[in-house]
Amino acid sequence: MNSILIKAVITVTIALLFYSLGVFIEQRTGQVSKKVLIFMTIGVILDMSSTALMIIGSRKIPITVHGFIGYSALIAMLIDTILIWRFWRKNGISHVSRSLNIYTRLAYAWWVIAYIAGAIIATLLPA
Repeated sequence: MNSILIKAVITVTIALLFYSLGVFIEQRTGQVSKKVLIFMTIGVILDMSSTALMIIGSRKIPITVHGFIGYSALIAMLIDTILIWRFWRKNGISHVSRSLNIYTRLAYAWWVIAYIAGAIIATLLPA
């Protein structure tokens, strides 16, 4: 694996940590707080950065199944973070709606699936 892809893997793993913290806090408390906003926003920014690094470090492979899963998971995560910010701007620190709570879970689950798929693909590809 080249150095750019190694940086991408490190960055996406840190993104997983930050986004997970934000989601877990929101799911546990049922509220959007500044911690949730900060963790989720950092997670999304890091995931976008890691995606850019993966594109730069890849062998110019056209769209793959993992690429589709990864891009759609990033979009779901980005939409979730935007919805969380919009909710917070409108309501401040208060309990999130059931639909937003469920969407956050689904977006997170899809993103974790993309992360795991990437890890499996990376271990199966020849060095």
